[in-house]
Amino acid sequence: MNLKFKADLTNFSLAALFFILSTIITWWFIFEGRLLYFSPEKMILSCAIAGTKWGIQIVMAILFLHEAKWIFIKRIGLTCFVGSCILIPYSLSDFIKAIPNSFLLSLIIAIVVMVGMYYRSVQNTQLSLLWFWGWIVCLAIAISLQIFVVFS
Repeated sequence: MNLKFKADLTNFSLAALFFILSTIITWWFIFEGRLLYFSPEKMILSCAIAGTKWGIQIVMAILFLHEAKWIFIKRIGLTCFVGSCILIPYSLSDFIKAIPNSFLLSLIIAIVVMVGMYYRSVQNTQLSLLWFWGWIVCLAIAISLQIFVVFS
């Protein structure tokens, strides 16, 4: 087995693990905040919007990055995972849930951390800043959809 294939397989496996765990944690967060949603369909839509933002990045990396695609996807998978982990305290603690706007504050903290980590992922992979700004556009669209479609 050549070293490039082995590295790609490792990066692919870690990326898959990060994104799967992130999806589970994010769904748990959404479920714990279910009283803020108008219906179970809105909860599913909320999770789908979050996942689509990352899915677009994965597809773009597979299509346009050649040598660096799996390392980049692993790095953004870690970014996604860390952002999801920031949501765990809300999901675990009734005390935190009782704090006004704690659902929103958890999301804001997660977004701020993910923006920094995504920027570092682009830098560390030596990609054009267009990758970062492309993600920022996806993030802005996702936030807008959450505000105007999910929570309208």
